[in-house]
Amino acid sequence: MASSYFYSRPSKKAEKILTVANINENMRKCQYDVRGEIYLAAVKRTSEGKEVIYTNVGNPQALGQVPLTFNRQVMALLMAPFLMDTPEAENMFPPDAIARAKVYLKNLKGGLGAYSDSKGNPYIRQEIADFIERETGVPSNIDNIFISNGASECARMLLYAMIRGKTDGVLVPIPQYPLYSASIALYGGELVPYYLDEDNGWSLDIKELKRSLNEAKAKGIVCRSLVFINPGNPTGQCLTEGNIRDLITFCHDNRLVMCADEVYQENIYDTSRPFISARKVLGQMPEPYKSNTEIVSFHTVSKGAYGECGLRGGYMEMHNMDPGVVDEIYKVASINLCPNVPGQVALGLMVNPPKPGDYSYEQFRAEKDSLIESLKRRARMITDAFNALEGVVCQETEGAMYSFPRITLPPAALEAAKAKGKSPDVMYCLELLEETGLSCVPGSGFRQLPGTFHIRTTILPAEEIFDDIISRFSSFHRGFMRRYSGNVKGSRSKL
Repeated sequence: MASSYFYSRPSKKAEKILTVANINENMRKCQYDVRGEIYLAAVKRTSEGKEVIYTNVGNPQALGQVPLTFNRQVMALLMAPFLMDTPEAENMFPPDAIARAKVYLKNLKGGLGAYSDSKGNPYIRQEIADFIERETGVPSNIDNIFISNGASECARMLLYAMIRGKTDGVLVPIPQYPLYSASIALYGGELVPYYLDEDNGWSLDIKELKRSLNEAKAKGIVCRSLVFINPGNPTGQCLTEGNIRDLITFCHDNRLVMCADEVYQENIYDTSRPFISARKVLGQMPEPYKSNTEIVSFHTVSKGAYGECGLRGGYMEMHNMDPGVVDEIYKVASINLCPNVPGQVALGLMVNPPKPGDYSYEQFRAEKDSLIESLKRRARMITDAFNALEGVVCQETEGAMYSFPRITLPPAALEAAKAKGKSPDVMYCLELLEETGLSCVPGSGFRQLPGTFHIRTTILPAEEIFDDIISRFSSFHRGFMRRYSGNVKGSRSKL
């Protein structure tokens, strides 16, 4: 008689063990609109064979930026070190690229394919420390430097260390980069907003910081840190030395850890507003600020003239921090074993580039300068184009990679968005995508002053197609305003 042991009567499909309803609540609260609704609509459009130009994210090489030659030559040799043993190597690669690759091979035990220390390779961390000292005039200790898979990973580790529960807050500039709002929500903390002054070039006002801090305290929120982004993302402003001194004083006096997001420090387009590092300013301040202000600085290889987003290389330097906290973060970093090693090398090449007199220096300098000058021209072009449109006001892009215009939408557009259950700037961006193929981010994804609407677009599309990008924006906007019977003039008056 045949056994029926393995037979079971068909039953209805079992419910999933893990569902959206029973996952960590903080995961559901977490929002990251840079790759949110508009981006997903753009991906769907791409799958249908339609054109999309992804101006939603600062991803330079995806939009045609060419990697710097010297950096990729060294990376190629490290990826295939046997090339250095061939007679053809000297004809294929410049001598300083070969020499640099050999130095890295000597200091990378096992090469690119082996784990490194969880903080990152000591030799590359020393290159970073030397860079910090050159740029700031202040010594840096490699034990306080963490390399990670992009600066975002470092920022998340730090926020995780600071946020103990729902009454812990972090002061964040609004508009902000949603890494901060998303991470704070994920870790169960409270984002404490302080608003930048748009009509004064997205400037920083200490009175606004004090207002925000006092309001948070009145709600029982314990603010543990202050984030600032310099140059700004999405706003593009550069802080003055006076701004940074005020921030340092404010953080010290209110016992806040200062988080200096400085990943766009090479993207400077207004020479009258140069980048000034917070570490440099702190080193010039008197006591007790100099020794007692706790500051963490972030930098990355994804921005600047490098644009190596896919290599995922970033770092943070912790200064004046409790050594025990540094050790605890080291422990957490060790869970991931190590940051990817190619990204670490990319960082080393960024902070220790060819020097005058090196074989590759002239080409390296020419490539880098040409790229920054082109970005400067593109920033000027798009700012002027936005300001020529009805109902649009765009502040200067002094740095970073973005333009963030304010758009005054006609009442009919506001009503149409309400009927669709969407924020007006989301509706604007969806229609922009559908009509032009341009994928932008609505200002609501970065938070904005209530009652205002913005969009963020990068200035990264290649300069040879930039006129076409501007034409698409302009044509769409004029049609949008006609469609909703708008007749609103741009104004720089107070909001």
